[in-house]
Amino acid sequence: MTEGTIMPEGDAADKGEVAAGEHAEEKRPEEETKENGESRVSVPGQTPAPGAEEDEFVHPEGGWGWIVMLAAMWCNGSVFGIQNAFGILFLSLLREFGSEHDEDLRFRTAWVGSLSMGMIFFCSPIVSVFTDVLGCRVTAVGGAAVGLVGLLASSFVTSLGPMYFTYGIVFACGCSFAYQPSLVILGHYFKKRLGLVNGIVTAGSSIFTITLPFVLSGLLDKVGLQNTMRVLCILMFVLMLAGFTYKPLLPVKPSNTSTGGRCPPMNQIFNINIWKSLGYRIWAFGIPAALYGYFVPYVHLMKHVEERFGPDTNKEVLLMCIGITSGVGRLIFGRVADYVHGVNKVFLQVTSFFVIGLMSMMIPLCNIFGGLIAVCLLMGLFDGCFICIMAPIAFELVGAKDVSQAIGFLLGLMSVPMTVGPPIAGFLRDRLGSYDVAFYLAGIPPIFGGAVLCLIPWVEARRKRMEKETLSRDQDVSQKMIEHEKAQGEAAYKTGESVL
Repeated sequence: MTEGTIMPEGDAADKGEVAAGEHAEEKRPEEETKENGESRVSVPGQTPAPGAEEDEFVHPEGGWGWIVMLAAMWCNGSVFGIQNAFGILFLSLLREFGSEHDEDLRFRTAWVGSLSMGMIFFCSPIVSVFTDVLGCRVTAVGGAAVGLVGLLASSFVTSLGPMYFTYGIVFACGCSFAYQPSLVILGHYFKKRLGLVNGIVTAGSSIFTITLPFVLSGLLDKVGLQNTMRVLCILMFVLMLAGFTYKPLLPVKPSNTSTGGRCPPMNQIFNINIWKSLGYRIWAFGIPAALYGYFVPYVHLMKHVEERFGPDTNKEVLLMCIGITSGVGRLIFGRVADYVHGVNKVFLQVTSFFVIGLMSMMIPLCNIFGGLIAVCLLMGLFDGCFICIMAPIAFELVGAKDVSQAIGFLLGLMSVPMTVGPPIAGFLRDRLGSYDVAFYLAGIPPIFGGAVLCLIPWVEARRKRMEKETLSRDQDVSQKMIEHEKAQGEAAYKTGESVL
């Protein structure tokens, strides 16, 4: 067998096996056949075990995968570029639906962006199930279509109430269904270069974060909020077309259905195997714990700059700085992650959270605009590091077969802190008169979450050590049993107990 090729069923039978050879193999099912230096157990009449073909699958590491990478890059850019630029839309919403000096309006308006970001992650466990059942292509195209409808409907609303539904729920749910398949499909085409490719793909949101604030500011001044949202619908339409490039390559896992229907059994739809990994459970707790203050700067930094440095300050530059260094960080740390062994990639996320937390606390201390630019540059760099290695860490903790739902459940758990953080910050601003305390508190969760993640490499090392000890003990027991049986046979021979 050529290494990396998928052997069809019955291939051995097609290579001139004679009946006598088949009967001989039936008598010796444990005998190994070796081809090109590889060994495997040959049991006639027995179908290959599920997953055997997947083990022989070789990722193309390129080809059509580069087109898929560009499509996934557009997905990340259009989805999170719009979300990260909500600070610009936030100011326009304040002017459109009330006075900027209305204390309650800041709190209520912040819920539009927070609900949208939270719903993208909240839907992720459901999206992972749809991705496993329907495939990446159908899920992504359908999600982009729903997002297009939600964004288009948002351009016709005239109050915050309907905006919660059209923008915060419908548009965000569509983005969620379009986004997650873009992460999963990369594992079909890349393995050795997965870290680098993830860095390139997630850099798409950085490119859009750099450009969209300036584009949105110009559009809002010239055509208004409603027409600006209609222009953004073009991004979602292109996203829908990009989803058609998601051609799956990995072999489909067989489903043991007795009814013959298309729907697999419930235990295959909701994969509970991922929760058996203690390392994944710690990861699924530590990441959300670190994100309660993550989205606060994206929503409130623009307003804080206006209050601290005046309304004429070129505040869009800060989002551009975050976007530029975030893109650089995704490319650099995505490549670095390919050289970091196993779960030790987690230490890159730990460093990221520590820096992001400290930079959030530094925002109120910056009394000159240049200092704020420096803070945003560092925050963006390590934001890129945190994001680009999410998928590689998931592959390390649960394996390629379970990574879809592992990412999905993690993103779902991330929805709560991503949703409640900005409204809490807005509430503190309304009650205390400034954003200082809000930014100080926003820096605490990342530091705490990073400290929790430090446990993962230790837990995984202990697990591997225990598995190695168990395997060694089982091998010792097997060896002793073989020696005991051999000794008994020799003793029986010497005493003449065998029948002549």
